[in-house]
Amino acid sequence: MLSKTYTPAEIEPRLYEGWEREGAFAAHPDSNAAPFTIMIPPPNVTGSLHMGHALTFTIQDTLIRWRRMQGRDALWQPGSDHAGIATQMVVERLLAEQGSSRQALGREGFVDRVWQWKAESGGAITRQLRRLGASLDWPRERFTMDDGLSAAVREVFVTLYRQGLIYRDRRLVNWDPKFQSAISDLEVENAEVKGSLWHIRYPIAGEPGRFITVATTRPETMLGDTGVAVHPDDPRFSDLVGKQAILPLVGRRIPIVADEYSDPEKGTGAVKITPAHDFNDFGVGQRHGLPMPSILDREARVVLDEIADAIAPVEGVADPAFLRGLAGQDRLVARRAIVAELERLGLLEKIEPHTHQVPHGDRSGVPIEPFLTTQWYANAGELAKPAIAAVESGRTVFVPKQWENTFFAWMRDIQPWCISRQLWWGHRIPAWYGPDGAVFVERTEEEALAAARAHYGRDEALTRDADVLDTWFSSGLWPFSTLGWPEQTAELARYYPTDVLVTGFDIIFFWVARMMMMGLHFMGDVPFRTVYIHGLVRDERGQKMSKSKGNVIDPLELIDSYGADALRFTICALTGPGRDVKLSPARVEEHRRFATKLWNAARFCEMNGVRPDAAFDPSGVTLPLTRWILDAANRAVADADAALEAYRMNDYAGAGYRFTWNLFCDWFLELAKPVLAEGDTPAAVEVRATAAHVLGIILRLLHPAMPFVTEELWDRFGYGPDCSLIGAPWPEPVAVPGAEEARAELDWVVRLIGEVRTVRSEMNVPPATLTPILLRDARPETLARGERWIEAIRRMARASEFGPLSGEMPKGAAQAVLDEATIVLPLAGVIDLDAERARLGRERVKAEQEAGKIGKKLDNADFVRRAPAEVVEENRERLQSARDEIARLDAALRRID
Repeated sequence: MLSKTYTPAEIEPRLYEGWEREGAFAAHPDSNAAPFTIMIPPPNVTGSLHMGHALTFTIQDTLIRWRRMQGRDALWQPGSDHAGIATQMVVERLLAEQGSSRQALGREGFVDRVWQWKAESGGAITRQLRRLGASLDWPRERFTMDDGLSAAVREVFVTLYRQGLIYRDRRLVNWDPKFQSAISDLEVENAEVKGSLWHIRYPIAGEPGRFITVATTRPETMLGDTGVAVHPDDPRFSDLVGKQAILPLVGRRIPIVADEYSDPEKGTGAVKITPAHDFNDFGVGQRHGLPMPSILDREARVVLDEIADAIAPVEGVADPAFLRGLAGQDRLVARRAIVAELERLGLLEKIEPHTHQVPHGDRSGVPIEPFLTTQWYANAGELAKPAIAAVESGRTVFVPKQWENTFFAWMRDIQPWCISRQLWWGHRIPAWYGPDGAVFVERTEEEALAAARAHYGRDEALTRDADVLDTWFSSGLWPFSTLGWPEQTAELARYYPTDVLVTGFDIIFFWVARMMMMGLHFMGDVPFRTVYIHGLVRDERGQKMSKSKGNVIDPLELIDSYGADALRFTICALTGPGRDVKLSPARVEEHRRFATKLWNAARFCEMNGVRPDAAFDPSGVTLPLTRWILDAANRAVADADAALEAYRMNDYAGAGYRFTWNLFCDWFLELAKPVLAEGDTPAAVEVRATAAHVLGIILRLLHPAMPFVTEELWDRFGYGPDCSLIGAPWPEPVAVPGAEEARAELDWVVRLIGEVRTVRSEMNVPPATLTPILLRDARPETLARGERWIEAIRRMARASEFGPLSGEMPKGAAQAVLDEATIVLPLAGVIDLDAERARLGRERVKAEQEAGKIGKKLDNADFVRRAPAEVVEENRERLQSARDEIARLDAALRRID
């Protein structure tokens, strides 16, 4: 006998351990079934489960479980990413707490310490994924730095280098002064900073007393200025183009150039050009052949080496002694000194308050410095061409389709990909340097030494490149390296290309694009046929979750409180195409109630003798009630299939929810109660067998989203004594004789009782009070239908009598239209109709005032422009809710007019 309450904390760990022990998640490469493959976006080895993980892994697991039940050979490939900078930071912090450091251990000792940390603490997220119910093929788990994947990385690097698609170049990168490494754009986050805009006067060479004024947020970088840019069509500066300005503090003469990068509407219209410390300026410098001296070092301290030859004393403009005093100062300390000196020299025209976005390292928290340095690059422009063509031709499709535009925009304007990082943890670049700087790129040190011997004609000592590869380089190989490449394995032949990639829009460029480029280049085919892009998880008001706002929701806490099924089903229910998920604990609690509803319905069935009947034939049922619920089950299965095929997770969840709660629990079981009480009559036997059959369909239908409660009920009812639910077949439509007639009859009964309940609720009729239910203008067959269901109508609609309306409309009656008839509820003497009419009128006025207030706000173009998008959307939703309430109240008032 099922217990009175469903307790996820007791059931979920036991079921998951059983699934894993029995190998229920395993792919079967030797089977004849068609494969279905999803590659997990490998979480960082440092990570803990957050709501973004819960979203993407719930969607993936729902799809995998569904396809597995359909009979596909489902492979959900697990693994984790070595997360270079994040992992190095974690271990360095631990060393600092122990009074040690990376430098004290040395490179080899530090890397050994990281591996030790991974062995001891790096598996947290895999344990947490098990709590979520993720049915990953765990014995196949990979790590981006395991031996096989490391071999794949070396093979790709060497191959691309020999093809001329990897090279070294001196370009600007995002430089993190704290980690002293280049970082990717994804590791940069903009922070709004209340700063200043300094207007600095640059003297015009040969024209005493004439200046050109530039406005800048970074006066400290002016030491590296090598030009001033003005717009070619700006008449204010037309006579200055081609002349020179004298760089304050340095004394260098720099050209004034015409370039469309300069915006006449911004600042003064003249822009200082510092090619070595600004990405836009770098482009201007390239176009005009300007020098590119660096004036900050790896720690963002002032260094004068590259401008030493240009320093010249200029009376009232530049003092070499001042410059020498800046050497070695931090950039922000130097900024204050430079501003003070400019003010002393009378070259600071004004200072304006200025709020602007400043890029910061997402992990270090310090401002990022554009830094000119020699790094390794991949020719992303060449690698991108086949990827663009693959999406254009439909070999890979995006869902929703509009994300293809984002993919094209990024890929068609792609820049060289900086693939080197100045870290110790990661895939070390397989390049060695000879004594004269010659580079030897090989798979192993032995091969590099052999190549050097062939080059020099003798043995030479080589020095290995100290850098490691960008983490995205190895994760870009994930779809094929995890399957054994460069070895030509059976798994590689069977499971590549994969079927669908499920991921967030924020890494379309960083991860999706790189997998497309690498997969097409090395495998000759796309890595996945479909890219399903989901939104972000936000709080219930649509705001992004952040620790500073205090609105972060911990998925593990939700699992502790409500169970994994409730969280998973909530995620599915809220995940619509191209839509962010607005999550709150209240929504998860709501779906915990759904799990409880299912449990209680199963318990009711059990108490009424409902048991699976292997001999049950749906095509042999005779009762309208059983035919109706079987027909409704067919439609629910079809709706769920269509939704999952189209990646509409909310529609899938909605189909399962409506059928389970509304039709099966609230209507079928309620309507079946009198029949079930008959004992062993033929009707009762048929209803019991149908109930068992339909409950089995529900358990299979809901299993992909709610695996635990459905598996427990499946096992307890004995549906699959030789097969757990995870391996059971997905339900398919069955032939139902007389389905159309049964649907018409039962739908009418449901609508009649529903309309009566709505009227009683709106009029505040006490639940225990019985009222007559009369039909005006009803056809004889409608009245006959009502008589056939008179017991259900009396019990479920609280009817004292049921029949046709004879004579005039009674006073004080509420009405509702049902097909050709009008339902009449005489309520005089039951409630005070005048008081109810007045109450409804007051509620309508209140709703109308609310709608007017919100509508006025949304009509204000300034509000819509300035307010955060989530606030505007929240107001639109509130306006629609107010309008819906007005419509409801209008309908209620019409019922008693």
